Amino acid sequence: MADSHALTFKPLNIAVLTISDTRTEADDTSGKTLVDRVLAAGHHCLAKSIVPDDKYAIRAILSQWIADENINAILTTGGTGVTGRDGTPEAVKPLLDKELEGFGEMFRVLSYEDIGTSTLQSRAIAGVANSTYLFCLPGSSGACRLGWDKLIQAQLDSRTLPCNLVMLMPRLNEK
Repeated sequence: MADSHALTFKPLNIAVLTISDTRTEADDTSGKTLVDRVLAAGHHCLAKSIVPDDKYAIRAILSQWIADENINAILTTGGTGVTGRDGTPEAVKPLLDKELEGFGEMFRVLSYEDIGTSTLQSRAIAGVANSTYLFCLPGSSGACRLGWDKLIQAQLDSRTLPCNLVMLMPRLNEK
C-alpha cells in the first residue's frame, strides 16, 4: 500500500449551489460554509449560485455544470427535507448516472449523533453524472459542516487511503 505522505494532493474544481426560496448572497451561511471549506482544503470554487426550490430551475443549473468538463464536483445545500417545496432529490436523481447510496446512509448515521431521530427527515444523496460528483446536503450550516468534514473532504482528497473518489475520476466514463 502506498504511503499517503508520498501521494500528491490534486485540487479539484468544485461548484456550490444553494437551493432556497429565501436565501440571498448576503445571508447564505450554508453556501458560504461550503465555499470556505472547499477553499480551505485547497480546492477551487469555480462557481457559486443560489436557485429557488424548483426542480426545473435546479436541473437547469446542475445540467450546465455537469456538462462543463472543468467542474469535477458539485455541492448543493438545501431542499433535502420532506416539505412540499423540498425537491432536491427529485431534481437530481434523473441527472445521475450512478447513485452513491452509502453517502446518504452515512450522513444520516453521523447526523444522528448530533440531532437524534430528526435525521430521518434528511434525504441527503450523492452520485455521479457525466463524470462529475454531486453531493446534496441539507440546508443548515451544521449539516454542511458535518457532510464536508466527515464524508466529502476525505473522498475528494487524492491522498486518502485506501481509496478515494479522485482516483476513480479517470475511469468514470469507461465503456
